[in-house]
Amino acid sequence: MFNKILIANRGEIACRIIRTAKRLGIETVAVFSDADRNALHVTLADEAVHIGGSAPADSYLQMQRIVDAAKTTGSQAIHPGYGFLSENAAFCELCAANGLVFIGPPAQAIEAMGSKATAKQIMQQAGVPLLPGYHDDDQEDSKLQRAADNMGYPVLLKAVAGGGGKGMRQVSSSAEFNEALAAAKREALASFGNQDMLVEKYLEHARHVEVQVFCDSHGNGVYLFERDCSIQRRHQKIIEEAPAPNLSTSLRQHMGEAALRAASAVGYVGAGTVEFLLDAEGDFYFMEMNTRLQVEHPVTEMITGTDLVAWQLIVANGQPLPKSQQEVGFTGHALEARIYAENPDNDFLPAAGKIWHLHQPEQNAHTRIDTGVIEGDDIGVVYDPMIAKLIVWGENRETALQRMRQALSRYRIAGVVTNIDFLTRLVTHDAFTAAELRTDFIEQNQQSLFAKTPESLAVALAQIAAYLIKVPQPAESCTQTDDPTSPWHMQDAWRLNAPGRWQATLLVDADEYRVSASRIGQDAYDIVAAGETFRATADVIGNRLECELNGHRQSVEIVEQGQNGSRTMLLFSGERSFACQTKPLDLGEDIAITDGSGFKAPMNGTLVALFAEPGQQVEAGTTLAIMEAMKMEHAIKAPCAGTVTDVFYNTDDLVDGGADLLTFEAADPPT
Repeated sequence: MFNKILIANRGEIACRIIRTAKRLGIETVAVFSDADRNALHVTLADEAVHIGGSAPADSYLQMQRIVDAAKTTGSQAIHPGYGFLSENAAFCELCAANGLVFIGPPAQAIEAMGSKATAKQIMQQAGVPLLPGYHDDDQEDSKLQRAADNMGYPVLLKAVAGGGGKGMRQVSSSAEFNEALAAAKREALASFGNQDMLVEKYLEHARHVEVQVFCDSHGNGVYLFERDCSIQRRHQKIIEEAPAPNLSTSLRQHMGEAALRAASAVGYVGAGTVEFLLDAEGDFYFMEMNTRLQVEHPVTEMITGTDLVAWQLIVANGQPLPKSQQEVGFTGHALEARIYAENPDNDFLPAAGKIWHLHQPEQNAHTRIDTGVIEGDDIGVVYDPMIAKLIVWGENRETALQRMRQALSRYRIAGVVTNIDFLTRLVTHDAFTAAELRTDFIEQNQQSLFAKTPESLAVALAQIAAYLIKVPQPAESCTQTDDPTSPWHMQDAWRLNAPGRWQATLLVDADEYRVSASRIGQDAYDIVAAGETFRATADVIGNRLECELNGHRQSVEIVEQGQNGSRTMLLFSGERSFACQTKPLDLGEDIAITDGSGFKAPMNGTLVALFAEPGQQVEAGTTLAIMEAMKMEHAIKAPCAGTVTDVFYNTDDLVDGGADLLTFEAADPPT
């Protein structure tokens, strides 16, 4: 076995590989960029080597620097993790040329499956079922569009070297093809250095089911069953589970055997995943093969009792697979939820910021957390915004769902917007509970998944008000004595010869809410919030608020951070989180609260394309600019016909979220 390996990656996957290596007594070397100098994977490794600037192109994609770091530290092998160089055949060959073992498949397998067009041709010869599509080398835009027009819409544009939803666009009509193609090419070039595309018929209402395969250099191969990865946004998975619900034993076997045929056709060695689309009739079609460990591999580990990273190390060391197909089985059910710094209510746009409070659910035999983030870390705009993977196991799917709901309710993250509340709504949704899984699940259940509950806003504001009354800032307090019987000791709006009255203005996103409270007895108040009145009592113990509103008692957790004269608070209950801040007293009433209109940067990021200049007249729906952050693009479009009057940034400029990108004057309505 290896004595020392270098991990050519970052974040949670680097930490996860380090964990297995330590268990096996293998020393580890981390690599890090400027942005990751103090990252968790750096502190966990035995050694760490700086390899360049924050941008991946300046560090984690620098093949020679990584190889040099491995040789300098005496590493025998390199584990690429996933993403970055994990599916780069040239890197695999560079490792071999320098006497280093690449912990992954051989270069020819990566090349064969790395080009989706080539992979489709190989699969056809291997008898693996395929969807109709265009996989040729001729990449003329007009040729690609004719192919799409001929096969009929909707179609899916996919980068031939892509993965993880990058360089992928669903196109529903010929009219939108060119813009979608340009965006997909731009994203593919930035992510993979290759803008070539293939066009596939888009199978509507299908499931995404993938099979974990493992092969060694002795001709042995096994499949470790399948995962359902149908719950996606922007063609990226957010919830995965194993085994896939409602698959017959026969279908499971047929898919597993087809996956092994796919692996065998390219002489595969190591861990790989063969992805299929599964329709309602039980027919399945090859999509692609990922020649690496998948993000969602933990659910397979949970049901099979295997350590897939340990298997990777064993196979890369030239040893045979630890088990035959007959020895591989599974027990129970596992779910994984990807926790992202992103805003589901704003088209899942990535979010940036510093995590100033982090509390994770307790890990045990059936709850696991894979993460590379700790409290105090910055979530920047350079890398993928995933914070952690929450994995649970249960004896059956119902038990696993219960444990996932409970674990999500105990996650506490403050400082960045996350998708935790949205994940909670997903796993408690009736259709998800019933395993009605499909790749357009979120779109089909949009209304119920994003439904607002006005009564919860009033309750949350009242709870925040109760907290503020009980825990005022020192500047708000008139405390002059330690005598608990003195009115000067009280911090609850006591007034001489008048009922105690307290009020504040709370900011929730871009909206202002005035809340007030009148003291009606010992620790009892009438609180008015969002137009509702609550009879309230409250007590604060540490971060916990014990609050009774109109006879309904709840225990919630509130964490806060004070800065610039205001207090930012996050309230966590078992069902939701709620963020707000107090309006600074010294800002007065003249502060403008944006309504979200205009042409502001939707997040911190880079202006990657600009299609407008001052004086330019445009039609409604015209794309004016495109911003990119955390590997995702967002188009800023004209809401109506009009004229661009000014532009404040240039292409490739870094822009802060909320900054004005341009000004726009709507055309006069026709008379």
